[in-house]
Amino acid sequence: MASHACAQIPPVSSDYNPKGFYETIAGLKTYVVGPQSPQRAIIDIYDVFGLAPQTLQGADRLSASLNALVIVPDFLEGVYVQPSWIPADTDEKKAALAKFLSEQAAFPKNVEKLIEIRKTAAEKWPSAEDRWGVFGLCWGGKVAVLACGKGNEGPGRVFKVSGTAHPGRLEAEDAEALTAPHICLASPGEPADVVAQYKEILAKPGKLGHVETYETMFHGWMGARANLADEKNRSEYERGYNQVAEFFAKYL
Repeated sequence: MASHACAQIPPVSSDYNPKGFYETIAGLKTYVVGPQSPQRAIIDIYDVFGLAPQTLQGADRLSASLNALVIVPDFLEGVYVQPSWIPADTDEKKAALAKFLSEQAAFPKNVEKLIEIRKTAAEKWPSAEDRWGVFGLCWGGKVAVLACGKGNEGPGRVFKVSGTAHPGRLEAEDAEALTAPHICLASPGEPADVVAQYKEILAKPGKLGHVETYETMFHGWMGARANLADEKNRSEYERGYNQVAEFFAKYL
């Protein structure tokens, strides 16, 4: 959770049956889908509501669209934002969220986890070579972007492409630091001025990126809050994942 909107809207349930399986990677329970001798691979980072069916369905779509291995590690190790904390309209709820964000969801330690997962996964699936991307939802998008700045280089470490949907804690300095092509799909729930800065920065010489706001959507439409029983949300959810897949296909 890295956005005001995150503290206002609870997640939506779904009856989707994921197509992958679970195994332990770098000490973390990890959802795995796709070929086991992959030519391209993606680490998909969930939002603060964890391994939601909507998120896993998105991972399945990316895998199918790209014929890629997609893994969704349980970065937060089962400790997620609770629906009872939303909306964060009391001191008790605000304190619970603040504690979660400063401890379990702290960005530095989760970037370190991502780097370790990348290294371990490279050893497990060597056929992907350096063709690894990283995609994140809200909070997960911030983790992804931070890992694609300074230090994003070398065997077992580099990410060739990155992306985020309804991004959390958007900061222009992160866009400036990016060393990988980046797609950012925003909603009106994120600060429009920072989204505009991202777009301007990623259009500069030496940068590769695409920034787009889904004007009819809400913060979380591609993650745990996605209401896939709603035709409009379902259509834009599908369009979003298709757009991410098309962008990643160019660079993996």
